Amino acid sequence: MSEPRRVGIRGTGSCVPAKVLTNKDFERMVDTSDEWIVSRTGIRERRVVGDGETTATLACEAARRALAAAGMTPDDLDAILVATVTPDHQFPATACRVQTLLGARRAAAFDLAAACSGFLYGMHVARSLIVSGAARHVLAIGAETLSRIVDYSDRTSCILFGDGAGAAILSTEFERGEVLPSRIYSDGTGYEVMWLRAGGSAERITPEVLAAGRHFLSIRGREVYKFAVSRFVELVQEQRQAHPGLELGLVIPHQVNLRIIESAREKLGIPMERIYCNIEKYGNTSAASIPIALDEAVRGGILEPERGKLVVFCAFGAGLTWASGALRW
Repeated sequence: MSEPRRVGIRGTGSCVPAKVLTNKDFERMVDTSDEWIVSRTGIRERRVVGDGETTATLACEAARRALAAAGMTPDDLDAILVATVTPDHQFPATACRVQTLLGARRAAAFDLAAACSGFLYGMHVARSLIVSGAARHVLAIGAETLSRIVDYSDRTSCILFGDGAGAAILSTEFERGEVLPSRIYSDGTGYEVMWLRAGGSAERITPEVLAAGRHFLSIRGREVYKFAVSRFVELVQEQRQAHPGLELGLVIPHQVNLRIIESAREKLGIPMERIYCNIEKYGNTSAASIPIALDEAVRGGILEPERGKLVVFCAFGAGLTWASGALRW
């Protein structure tokens, strides 16, 4: 039997809106303070879309930057997948709009919904397409405009979320960043821990729904905290055990909450310099958080000293879903 195809990261890109929403802005909107937000979340500011910006426009710009970094054209792509819970429309897929904006005429296009775990689910699917021989170059994007579904009168949740997009091109032709096997999981008994209750087939939008605010994102913070810490630890341990011959270089987690990240780090016994964290600038951008962080780490030279080492990703989100991924950088 022939060896399975090797897959690597050919290029990365990211895009965040220009508009900044700071903690001081929230002090004027709800009963909160900069000190309270920073102490409980680690977030100082986040980006939010303005007029004319959508999940697709952010995704498209991140994709263009990934293509430029890869030295590729849109026509080189065999497939485009967009991980998002804030699509431009319920249908068609936001990936189809991205395909059109890019001019990627040969690419299949579809969306994937796994909330904050979405990008790692997307990498799993993209790698599988390539390993199976169905594709050679796949564009995986995580993109969100969570500001469109946040209740800005709920001080416990509105402070957490931001908008943005990150992209990676997975390919059989790469110089570094070999994509290693990932793991994806779910537990639907946690369906209502984080959800957008109305707007689908179970509960359509009505005046009563709008008055009750059921068209906004809802989250049970304490349950999320416990779930995220335990899964963070398990996922990092899982990838380290799967690759005992590789020294750990960097962990790039979903940027959910600095307290969660620090708690998990302590349990793992990993120094903070081995954890990439940018939550203070962007907040929780759901499926976009890991690819934005990866792109920053690549472009900032942070991964350069980690040649030949293990880079681990971990994410956890609504569904409930969770996933781990890894690169041999």
